[in-house]
Amino acid sequence: MLHFSPDEKSTAEIHRYLLGGVAPRPIALVSTISESGVVNLSPFSFFNAFGANPPTVAFSPSLRVRDGSRKDTCHNLIATHECVIQAVPFDIVEQVSLTSTEYDTDIDEFVKSGLTPIRSDLVRPPRVAESPFQMECQLSQMVPLGDGPGAGNLAICEVVRFHIDEDIIGPAGTIEPDLIDLVGRNSADYYTRASGQAIFEVRKPVGRQGIGYDRLPDFIRSSDILTGNNLAQLANCETIPDPAQAEHFADTIQPCDDPAAPAFYRWYRLGRYERMLAVVKAAADTGHPHTGIWLQLTARVALDHRQTEFAWNTLIWGHSRGLL
Repeated sequence: MLHFSPDEKSTAEIHRYLLGGVAPRPIALVSTISESGVVNLSPFSFFNAFGANPPTVAFSPSLRVRDGSRKDTCHNLIATHECVIQAVPFDIVEQVSLTSTEYDTDIDEFVKSGLTPIRSDLVRPPRVAESPFQMECQLSQMVPLGDGPGAGNLAICEVVRFHIDEDIIGPAGTIEPDLIDLVGRNSADYYTRASGQAIFEVRKPVGRQGIGYDRLPDFIRSSDILTGNNLAQLANCETIPDPAQAEHFADTIQPCDDPAAPAFYRWYRLGRYERMLAVVKAAADTGHPHTGIWLQLTARVALDHRQTEFAWNTLIWGHSRGLL
């Protein structure tokens, strides 16, 4: 581990560590307009939402690390108290990157990036037509967080008008990750695409109390195969299956004819935890020395597929048979 206080590193180094360690970050594509009517468009990844009543978002148009100067977005917001904040989907990420170029103050980044300005309803800055999620905002407060190069300015904004593409809303009324296809900012030139295989579920213990990590049986907590995430999934259940229940479950799995390692690892590579358990049952009958490891791998794959009950029954059955 590296151990240091901020005053032991340069501002540029601290900036790099923050960008890499606090990531991926959502990107706010912010349009503003100067008092003289010049439009500015720029992305900010120090950005998030902080309340729904009133709807409040905030981003940080930090002072430049290079020379401590203030960015056009900050100037415009302080002068006009208006902006539009757009989400950034994958299909415009290269154009959004172009808007981060430090053009002169009188240059319109809409023109440089090829993005399309459209009229807003309640504020002067235009919206970005290509973004499927747009928020017209009024500046509530600009909070200076320092006065030197790299210092943040926390722009706290109240959303006064939403514009959301209906095509990104799923049947449940929520914005679907695969439909909005957002990108997040990492360090250096790295981004994260928040869709496809990058999306996964973590079920919350809503309306119930999981047994907790401390009540997991010792033979599970001491496993060298199950990960911390796996143990937490098991701890999120309300009850532990008893051996009779686990035995009844195991009776529904027919042992396979081939208890050899190639058969087990073929199903392991395919993520077929039911077939893995079938091999384990056959191997248990022959006294195969790797049965205990295979059993835990079976439970782990089941947990990877969010099949917690299957994993619990597999482990309890294996322990009752002396395999763990």
